[in-house]
Amino acid sequence: MSSSFFHTKIFSFLVALLHLKCLLLPVESASPSLITDKEALISFKSQLKELEPPTLLSSWSNSNYSPCNWTGVTCNEFRQRVIALNLSGFGLEGTISPHITNLSFLGSLQLQNNKLRGNLPPQIGNLFRLTVMNLSSNSLEGEIPLNISKLTKLQVLDLMSNKITGTIPEELSHLSKLQVLNLGRNSLLGEISASLSNLSSLTYLNLGTNSLSGRIPGDLGRLGNLKVLDLTINNLFGTVPSSIYNMSSLVNLALASNRLWGEIPYDIGNKLPNLLVFNYCFNNFTGKIPGSLHNLTNIQVIRMAHNLLEGTVPPGLGNLPFLQMYNIGFNRIVSSGDDGLAFITSLANSTRLNFLAVDGNALEGVISESVGNLSKVLSKLYMGSNRIYGKIPISIGRLRSLTLLNLNNNSISGGVPDVIGQLKELQYLGLAGNKISGSIPNSLGNLRKLNQIDLSGNELVGGIPTSFENFQSLLSLDLSNNRLNRSVPKEILNLPSLSTILNLSRNFLDGPLPREVGVLEKVVTIDLSDNRLSEGNQKLCMHLGCGNSQSDERLKKIYVITAVMAAMAVCFLIALVIVVRRRKTKATGTSELSNGKPQMISYSELRQATGNFNQENVIGSGSFGSVYKGYLIEGIHVAVKVLDIKRTGSWKSFLAECEALKNVRHRNLVKLITSCSSLDFRNMEFLALVYEFLKYGLGEKPSTSGDVYSFGVMLLELFTGMSPIQESFSGELNLVKWVESSFPENVMQVLDAELNNLQHQGQSINPEKQNHVLIIIIGLGLSCTKDSPDRRISIREALRSLKTAKDTLMKQAPILE
Repeated sequence: MSSSFFHTKIFSFLVALLHLKCLLLPVESASPSLITDKEALISFKSQLKELEPPTLLSSWSNSNYSPCNWTGVTCNEFRQRVIALNLSGFGLEGTISPHITNLSFLGSLQLQNNKLRGNLPPQIGNLFRLTVMNLSSNSLEGEIPLNISKLTKLQVLDLMSNKITGTIPEELSHLSKLQVLNLGRNSLLGEISASLSNLSSLTYLNLGTNSLSGRIPGDLGRLGNLKVLDLTINNLFGTVPSSIYNMSSLVNLALASNRLWGEIPYDIGNKLPNLLVFNYCFNNFTGKIPGSLHNLTNIQVIRMAHNLLEGTVPPGLGNLPFLQMYNIGFNRIVSSGDDGLAFITSLANSTRLNFLAVDGNALEGVISESVGNLSKVLSKLYMGSNRIYGKIPISIGRLRSLTLLNLNNNSISGGVPDVIGQLKELQYLGLAGNKISGSIPNSLGNLRKLNQIDLSGNELVGGIPTSFENFQSLLSLDLSNNRLNRSVPKEILNLPSLSTILNLSRNFLDGPLPREVGVLEKVVTIDLSDNRLSEGNQKLCMHLGCGNSQSDERLKKIYVITAVMAAMAVCFLIALVIVVRRRKTKATGTSELSNGKPQMISYSELRQATGNFNQENVIGSGSFGSVYKGYLIEGIHVAVKVLDIKRTGSWKSFLAECEALKNVRHRNLVKLITSCSSLDFRNMEFLALVYEFLKYGLGEKPSTSGDVYSFGVMLLELFTGMSPIQESFSGELNLVKWVESSFPENVMQVLDAELNNLQHQGQSINPEKQNHVLIIIIGLGLSCTKDSPDRRISIREALRSLKTAKDTLMKQAPILE
């Protein structure tokens, strides 16, 4: 055989082999790739479980060959690779498996609105084809992986509403195609890096609701395409860089709830002509309201409440047809003369206005009848704490969409107009602290959705209308400090929802209390003092069930409550003694511990502590009145006898009693203590000491992380009104996880209803400020109760957070750094 023949055969064989390989190549490459994707998805599913039916991932199984047919999965045109995964809102719980990174053709990953936990796998950087990654509204933890910088095609990165910690990595600045960066509502620390200004394609930047500090980088002004800048609810300080006011593309500028100061440029409306949302609330801005904002005819939201702005309201409010919210409350804005409120009625052209707040200023004037021409969709109207006088106009009855009307603490006179009874959507009616006279109209009984009514501190006369029996949703009723007479109608004592406040004190009510008073056992704060009720009626407990066939059973219940309060009072006394001791040892430099444990507390110290309740201002005076306060003091004296303090002579023998009280639902007693002065941190310190010293006394080894955890649980219990041993908590569900599931978006759903209307120095706190403070405190409670002690914040950080909340409530002057 010649060599040429041999070479010809070999060449023909190789050509045939190559041809065969070319024919088989598409099958060999496509099939394993899709199989690999399928295996990655099955591994991903193995780490998850669906909390609620229907089971949307039931199609994800090995028996279903092609994953391209699976729910939430999208493949490319030739169905060879998985290019998108969208499982948003599937009710998934579990962790994100690192195997998801084997989906190497994935361009879109959307897992938002689930309950995913754990860290974001660092392998996520291998998905280099990703253009969209949305993992918002989950419970993801840990830091942002640094190799996320490898996702150079990423256009959308949304990690909002998780529990992500650490700092904002500099590596994010490498994502040159990024258009949306949303890291809001996490636990990020540190300063905002100026390197973010390298993201020249960015149109949306949200870093709000974190714990970021430092100043706003002026370099952010280089983001020429930015439309949304949200830095709200952080610890940023200083002035706003002038470069921010040159970002003419901005549509939404939100810097609320920081520690910013300085004047807002008068020509801001000219520099930011596209602005639709302007939110500068809860800062220390000075100067005047910039009138150029009123020239932005398309603007929808103007919010500057809780600052130090002065001067008058500039003209031009009639130019804003699309305005939905106007909030300048709690500043130093002034007006004078009868027509000092004319700017309000100029908002009649804003037919979409649903929120108007001018409360907490020095506005003088009369409410014009033209107020009835305001938007038909106006829902909330805050005008309290000003210098408004004159009568409430009849036209107010035309504002049929109102859910809240706050005219508290003015100098309004005349009567309560009957037409208020036409506001069928009203949930809050506040007319307290005025000079309103006449009788309470029966028409108010038409307000069947009302959950809070405050007419206290006026000159109202006559009786309490029996039509109040229609208030089937009422939580709080305050008619105190008036001139009401006649007897207390049984109708208001039968309200099924009444649970927080019934205050009829300082009136001229007379006669005996009806037997229906027994149904008020669940009401937290009851005050009937300073009336002309029959002898003995002031002692409310004596009338729980009086004249009722079930009185014996009810009285037994009273005695049980008394015993619980008495034992609890002893525990409080122990803590109070420790408070006093700490103050003394701090002054003298001595130690409060003996061999690592608290020194014995003597009988004389406990008896002395009884007298210190008022002196140390632990209980305070508050709105709950002398009846409850005397009841608690009485309980202490009962405890002295029941527990035989004198014979034992030491605090240690009480610890079993105190430990038992951990398993008692003392929600009402806790509310009693905290209702004395809302958010009084001395009370919090006091109650925290109860937990702390109970642990010491029971032989547990003291630890700072343990104390932080106890303090966190106490905060959550106080502000949710739920016991850690609530019957509804079973399995893995506990108080902390229950609160976490609603934090922060739905935090109001877990808060105690009593906290719907906090007050400071007798004045209602603006709901926006209130919500902000409550989110801080609930977030603090969750930070204190992390599973791992290493992840809990320090007690110093906890104190700083509490001080931040307190400063927000009582902010008076700018903070200078």
